[in-house]
Amino acid sequence: MISSLSGIAALAIDSENPAALAEFWQKILGGEVVVDDDGDAELRSPEGKGVRLDFLRVPEKKSVKNRLHLDLRARDFGTAVAEAVRLGASYANDVYDGDEWQVLRDPEGNEFCILRPRSNA
Repeated sequence: MISSLSGIAALAIDSENPAALAEFWQKILGGEVVVDDDGDAELRSPEGKGVRLDFLRVPEKKSVKNRLHLDLRARDFGTAVAEAVRLGASYANDVYDGDEWQVLRDPEGNEFCILRPRSNA
């Protein structure tokens, strides 16, 4: 690790509509959405725990699979997947169609995974 760095400040996500996408992720993760004068948005994690998500306006639509994505650990896998879909996510079974985790897409097509709870074994 570079000794002069203190860690990850934020994960930046390109977006057509930063405020709307930040609000989707707020429903999934909690936290506070702050939109700046340029229309970019940040999702501040609850109680300052976790990584901040920055949503930055770009003119082009997403066109290929993400090279970086969020993996979210579920306490209750089925409920977490169903809730994410109810909030606007869609299944991404073309990326992975197995039983270990579920790949979903957010409303702008960014892939993310919901992982099953950790086994105590």
